[in-house]
Amino acid sequence: MSDIQALSLRELASSIRRRDISAREALASHLTRIDEVNPVINAIVTLDVETAEQRAMDADNEAASGAVLPPLHGVPMTHKDNHLTAGMRTTFGSPVMADNIPTEDSGIIARLKRAGVNTTGKSNVPEFAAGSHTFNPLFGTTTNPYDPTRSAGGSSGGAAAAIAAGVQPAGDGSDMGGSLRTPGSFCNLVGYRPSLGRIPMLPARNPWAWIARQGVLAHDVEDVRFLMRSIAGPDASSPHSLPFDDSYVSEEPGNLRGLRVAWTADFGLGVPVEREVIEVLTRRLHVFEELGATVEVACPDLSDSDEVFQTTRAFDFATNYGHLMADHRHRMKDAVQWNVDKGMSLTTPELFSANAARRRLDAATRSFFSTYDVLIAPAVQVLPFPAVEEYPTVIDGTPMGNYLDWMRAACLISATGLPSLSVPGGFSSSGLPVGLQIVAADRADRLLLRVAHAFEESTGFYRRKPELSAVAVPAV
Repeated sequence: MSDIQALSLRELASSIRRRDISAREALASHLTRIDEVNPVINAIVTLDVETAEQRAMDADNEAASGAVLPPLHGVPMTHKDNHLTAGMRTTFGSPVMADNIPTEDSGIIARLKRAGVNTTGKSNVPEFAAGSHTFNPLFGTTTNPYDPTRSAGGSSGGAAAAIAAGVQPAGDGSDMGGSLRTPGSFCNLVGYRPSLGRIPMLPARNPWAWIARQGVLAHDVEDVRFLMRSIAGPDASSPHSLPFDDSYVSEEPGNLRGLRVAWTADFGLGVPVEREVIEVLTRRLHVFEELGATVEVACPDLSDSDEVFQTTRAFDFATNYGHLMADHRHRMKDAVQWNVDKGMSLTTPELFSANAARRRLDAATRSFFSTYDVLIAPAVQVLPFPAVEEYPTVIDGTPMGNYLDWMRAACLISATGLPSLSVPGGFSSSGLPVGLQIVAADRADRLLLRVAHAFEESTGFYRRKPELSAVAVPAV
């Protein structure tokens, strides 16, 4: 990996703006790294080198002119393949969308471009971003840079694998049921799911949808903050968008004196978690105490979370993809069909019930966070599993009923609507990353990131990078 690819996002952006590194040099290093690692991890599925080279040349000319430059000027970046990129193929990992060329950018992409990002291509996703393991019939399986026989997670698995492998220092992703936190955990990154409205989800078939979020992946919290300063903020066309505030100010890591931290291994519901995941994370509890916090075993009442998550997810899948079913059902994977069908068959009593469950869940979490500042828990119930498997079917002796059950560590938190993230929490005995999930009260993103920053600097796990070797890419 080149010296350029070893830079953090803030270091790379600063170097380009100072003209210590040209945008063309940054792009060349980025493309070389893709050539080196993509045959192993299969993270990048679309590239437009010619256009990216022209933009890099334009960026260097603009820098030479003395113009005021945006914060991410000339930074090369691939984007998640369910985020629309105007003029560049966006497939959602599905044969149904294999030739889809959008005419507009998703809101998050438009903001990245305005901040100066040089869009170079797209990163792999599971079909229609359904599931936390990245494979699809168009491009195959994305694998983990720490062990390329293992899953990189999903649905932002392509982005996470690319970042962990040094293709780029940070990137965009999205998260409904763990799609930032799971790949963050599997690839030793910070996977940040912000509060509702920090990044308006545009364009949207349902502007009032609330459970899915767009967010970011990076090696460390300071790069998360740096990237969020360019993409967070209000939009008049979004009913949920939040105003600018101080959530993403740069801060040195400090102590956590006086904070009340709650720890749960099973979310108060007996959620099965691999024993080594619990062992690794339990060994980290003393870090919070050494930083000045008090740690207690506690969890909000999440007994309504499953109903809220599954009903809301089904409704959103039917809203977003139901129009494709009549003509393309046979070309869509079973999990997508199942979620859409469930959404289309929802009854009025079921919707009333889910709404009441959400009201109870909101009351439970508000009460909990009046006592505790943050909740910490496993980010994922398993270690990165073999990439040839669709999903883990048994966890600690408990069979999984469907492809969502192994994701409950993230899904239960998604249902609360609260901001959360996965931060590097250590490694298994075989060298696989384990992520710690941190959850805070609604809109307490600054506190969430402060706690994660203090933890990561005390432990230093994010500094451990993978060593890639040439192996065959498995297929599912």
